[in-house]
Amino acid sequence: MRTAGSDVALATVSRDGVIESTHYGRVAICSPDGQLVASAGDAEGVQFWRSSSKPLQALSVVTSGAAERFELTEKELSVCCASHSVSAEHISTVGGILAKLGLDTAALNCGAHHPGDVDERNRLIREGLEPSQLHNNCSGKHAGMLATARALDAPIEGYLDFDHPVQRLISQHLSLISGVPKDRFKVGRDGCGAPTVAMPLSAMGRAFARLATGADLPEEIASAAARIRSATAAEPVMVSSRGSFNSELLRLGGGDLVAKGGAEGLFCVASHSRGLGIAMKTSDGSSRAHPPVIIALMQAVRIEVHEELAESFGRMPVSNCHQDTVGHVEATGIELERRA
Repeated sequence: MRTAGSDVALATVSRDGVIESTHYGRVAICSPDGQLVASAGDAEGVQFWRSSSKPLQALSVVTSGAAERFELTEKELSVCCASHSVSAEHISTVGGILAKLGLDTAALNCGAHHPGDVDERNRLIREGLEPSQLHNNCSGKHAGMLATARALDAPIEGYLDFDHPVQRLISQHLSLISGVPKDRFKVGRDGCGAPTVAMPLSAMGRAFARLATGADLPEEIASAAARIRSATAAEPVMVSSRGSFNSELLRLGGGDLVAKGGAEGLFCVASHSRGLGIAMKTSDGSSRAHPPVIIALMQAVRIEVHEELAESFGRMPVSNCHQDTVGHVEATGIELERRA
């Protein structure tokens, strides 16, 4: 349980010069060896990984041999790490993975929801269609898990069970890269039905630092991490959506960054060149503050921020129905406690 004062102000939302809201949260910035380099608030507070773990879960697609066996493209490997908007391109890419596996949509056990992509949502309405499992924003992750099951010669059925070979392999990777023993995992169910693990924010920063650098990892895992970083940088739209902060961060990172947002206000990013991983969590679960806060934190620890990214997301406009800018979402002067 977090104590009073464990969260700090990370961002404010203003309107015509008056602050209307403040987003509080916590930050952990770590090196691959596990050292907490800097923090704000309670860096040891525990929360679930949710979708921020998807690039880590996708390591199994590579280490199991699935990526090679099924000749997955960079676009297909990138969508395995995605919380995508369910555009036609996303659906086609996930469907392509299933075709390579000899499976149809029914094999996906992620459930269905209406797409975030406006064009695809309108297409379903026009044609009187209901969304399928392909329209789940986690369908790429699930396709990757099915590919892993095929490569392990494991059953397709029950691939989301905690003791299924796919989930055991993912847990093994997650423990190794985070430094948290599996017997200390707090395991729950994510929105798509897949297992999700809770651990300290500092462990998440450490995991992303290792994912970006491959440092302190066995050669097989380090190689898989490099492939994940390369695929998401080459095909950033697959990870989220065209123009989104997560996709633009990857696109403009020039292959140096790995990044993934998750539900309930979690966002993780790491730099290969700087050897640092950043994990931040808003206490209210909102993602509204992610862009300006992540940019401010990157700048604070000298991770290069592309000028275009800073201009687009460093100070987010608040607009009214007339498309007038009436305020801004912007980072506070976050005071990091330097540990090294």
